[in-house]
Amino acid sequence: MLGGTFDPVHIGHLRSAVELCEALALDRVHLVVNRQPPHRATPGVSARDRLAMVAAGASDTPGLIVDDREIERDGPSYSLATLESLRAEYGEHARLVMAIGMDAFRHLAEWYRPEALFEQAHVVVIERPGSSFTPSAALTALIEPRRCDSIESLMVKPHGGFLHLPLPNPIKVSATELRERIDSGRSIRYLVPEAVERLIVQRGLYRHGGSAGR
Repeated sequence: MLGGTFDPVHIGHLRSAVELCEALALDRVHLVVNRQPPHRATPGVSARDRLAMVAAGASDTPGLIVDDREIERDGPSYSLATLESLRAEYGEHARLVMAIGMDAFRHLAEWYRPEALFEQAHVVVIERPGSSFTPSAALTALIEPRRCDSIESLMVKPHGGFLHLPLPNPIKVSATELRERIDSGRSIRYLVPEAVERLIVQRGLYRHGGSAGR
């Protein structure tokens, strides 16, 4: 599971999903689009538009599944509820992984029932160069008893582990900068897949007075 607002989805998201799938030898990666993020403002672009962009970007990429379960669920998009849904779908013996970026990792101890996340899945943090920080005492207490030193030791069990995972080709792209570029009429070519750029233009997304908030 790789969740997010994907506002908009870009090559950094998609390349990370592909490399996550390869590095952990996963059968598939669910790209889960948040409807209502619990810890930040709801995006101005509708969840359906964001889902459409993810579908356009992922297209027929092997191993990537565009997942709308959080959009179909009422209330805040809690990761625990999503993991519980995936666990029910795949069974108690399946090895489930929730992948998060460093920005989300900083606040993991503040999430809804963070300890319970590990009862459903492993937590893997996708590392970026130069993104280290000093974790809080609460975050340290949450992750240290669960820390694994290798992919092999992580995958021994179906859930409960924690791992930092550097990816071979990290791509630093900012969704905030992309939104600003679109609104000011600057190019986003090669920062998002061509099909995503085409959809943004067709629907007038991220332009002042466009379809944001539909």
